[in-house]
Amino acid sequence: MERLATTSMRCRRLLPLTGTRPSLLSQSLLRQPQPRRWRSTHRGGTRTALFFPGQGVQRVGMLTPWLEAFPSTASQLRDEIDEYMGYKLSDIIQYGPSKLLTETPNAQPAIMATSIFILRILEREFGFKVTDHFDFTLGHSLGEFAAVVAGGYISFQDSLHLVRKRAEAMSEATRQAIEQYGGEYGMVAVISHPEHMENLIKAVRQFVGVSAEDMDDVPPIEQVLIANINSKNQIVLSGNIERIKTLIAHLRQFLGYDPRAVRLKADSPFHSPIMKPAVTVMRNLLNEGSRVKGRENEDMVTFPGQLPIVSNVSARPVCCKADFKDLLARGCLDTVRWWESIRYLDQEGRIRRWVGVGPGKVGRNLVGKEVGMRGKDLVKGGGVWAITDPSEVEEVLRGLEDTAGIMEDDEYSE
Repeated sequence: MERLATTSMRCRRLLPLTGTRPSLLSQSLLRQPQPRRWRSTHRGGTRTALFFPGQGVQRVGMLTPWLEAFPSTASQLRDEIDEYMGYKLSDIIQYGPSKLLTETPNAQPAIMATSIFILRILEREFGFKVTDHFDFTLGHSLGEFAAVVAGGYISFQDSLHLVRKRAEAMSEATRQAIEQYGGEYGMVAVISHPEHMENLIKAVRQFVGVSAEDMDDVPPIEQVLIANINSKNQIVLSGNIERIKTLIAHLRQFLGYDPRAVRLKADSPFHSPIMKPAVTVMRNLLNEGSRVKGRENEDMVTFPGQLPIVSNVSARPVCCKADFKDLLARGCLDTVRWWESIRYLDQEGRIRRWVGVGPGKVGRNLVGKEVGMRGKDLVKGGGVWAITDPSEVEEVLRGLEDTAGIMEDDEYSE
């Protein structure tokens, strides 16, 4: 059974009732204009952002529900991923073991690939077009590499290659730090009451500096940086674990309150000065030609894309190709300004609907906490959703339809 929306609302898509296989849309509805290159995000309707999760959301078997629900399409996509990777990454995703999947060179491409795997199923099985539904895209740390694919900046094949090489470079940077200086490295989440967060961030920066450039003369054994500013009550510290413990002790002593600290399951100190060598690797890769057949002599980056993308590093939309490459390369070193990115889109971008695509619910929970919504919220005229499993597609697409404003787009008027 299918539910139709009018083509005057830019051909809003059909979806089957939960538990049924989706049928193909009629050919008349599938005839869409060629994807436009983004020029303006104003379309007169409820403004919507598409976001993707980062490191730590991987789990063994995360492709299984999709392979069972959409065997033909999902199998093709699985084989495509393995072809791009040059080995059966899908076997590691499907069968693990968990320890192997959690290793950075496997976890990062697995998470990114799964996010685009889900997005492609939405496109092929439901006729779901990113440019029909979204005004912005962004991704949390690693998730930015899924966002650049969704936004039309880099092909899936090229982005997956970048993620694999990035993960290898980050692991190698950690190995070299341990070999040369010893010590234990990782990441620690620090949770505090929102009213204390501004002072907490200021205090951390007074102790350790604002950016990696402040630590050029500091050996890795002493380096710590704010890796993520995730929400109004959570940051993540990255670097030498003993140094992080000392820093947290100082914060508790001098700030007069006791922020909670939680060690994260990360085998490398992402977004810390130790990752500087990985930035060089990424800069070089981004200046290479595309790996897509027939495009080998072309720049892998297309700018502008089909949707504006908000950078983790700047917490603002990227304005030119040079900045796009620079910010994407710096993403493995610089602080992930996720909280600021969400606030920017909420307050200045006037985003009222947020859809997360990919494994895990961490991203949805972080966004929902900041904008004060979870699921459909007709009072606020929007919602925050996540598509991690086929059973969630109906709810999300129905929610998008129910919260949509009247959309007028002269460019596509019939």
